[in-house]
Amino acid sequence: MSQTPNILVLGGTGFVGRQVCEQLHRLGWRITVPTRRAINAAQVQHLPRLTVLEADVHDQAQLTRLLAGHDAVVNLVAILHGNEAAFERAHVALPQTLVKACKAAGVKRVVHISALGVGLDGPSLYQRSKARGEEVLRNGGLDLTILRPSVIFGAGDRFLNLFARLQAVFPVMPLAGASARFQPVWVQDVAAAVVACLQDKGLPMSSVGQTFECAGPDVLTLAELVRLAGRHGSRERPILPLPMALGKLQALMMEMAPGEPLMSRDNLAAMSVDNVATGQWPGLSSLGIEPTSVHAVAPAYLGTRGGRSRLTEYRHNVRP
Repeated sequence: MSQTPNILVLGGTGFVGRQVCEQLHRLGWRITVPTRRAINAAQVQHLPRLTVLEADVHDQAQLTRLLAGHDAVVNLVAILHGNEAAFERAHVALPQTLVKACKAAGVKRVVHISALGVGLDGPSLYQRSKARGEEVLRNGGLDLTILRPSVIFGAGDRFLNLFARLQAVFPVMPLAGASARFQPVWVQDVAAAVVACLQDKGLPMSSVGQTFECAGPDVLTLAELVRLAGRHGSRERPILPLPMALGKLQALMMEMAPGEPLMSRDNLAAMSVDNVATGQWPGLSSLGIEPTSVHAVAPAYLGTRGGRSRLTEYRHNVRP
């Protein structure tokens, strides 16, 4: 990389992307964030050395022009809800376009964020499309690193915050997939993993050509995570686990409601596979990162008194 690296961050306006930009900014690196509408980048465009450009990253010609002059690209683009065509576009077609654009622009270094539990024979469209996207990038002749996080938590997340808000309204929490297991990872740790891979120095192994599982130290069921959200948020409500048939019906009804669904049938299918580290791939510790417990961080942004001090205590995990 050049003395002051120039990084293109696809998905830089999202939950994880904003933290990646913040951490790259602290290193003094230059950052480019493309977005369809500049207003979407309001939370990052104040950063010095960060350039926001309106562009369609799915268009190969535009993406090639964006890549010119950059040392590396981080791909954070992903969706959780949609039909097969939508998953294909975000998770497979975009990596195909990225490979072609990288070759045209002469950019080799790519850090790609995937997910735990992906597989070509996975039970959900999300998991299968994510796996196909990984294969596209692996076969693209790139200097590639893949990060596979579990469910990501942190201030502003749409996971624990959502369950905290729901328990402020409903006296009982009917819950599909209550026994599904997760290994939640802090958004700051995922961002630090991206930065560590881009720096690729001082590590026990080069991150190029590697896949890393990004998971926290705690394995919790969905029911336990919902209880945690309620306990540190508004109030903890009784949980009513739903059998699979009722869970599918609940998910279908949520899909039919206006706006982005709280849960879809595809989400429910994905939860039939544990979202935990397999040990088949190296983890955060291989990148010099001590995973942060959800119990240490969640109280800070879900409302428990004293949580702020505990959050500060764990800031040592964030690379300057």
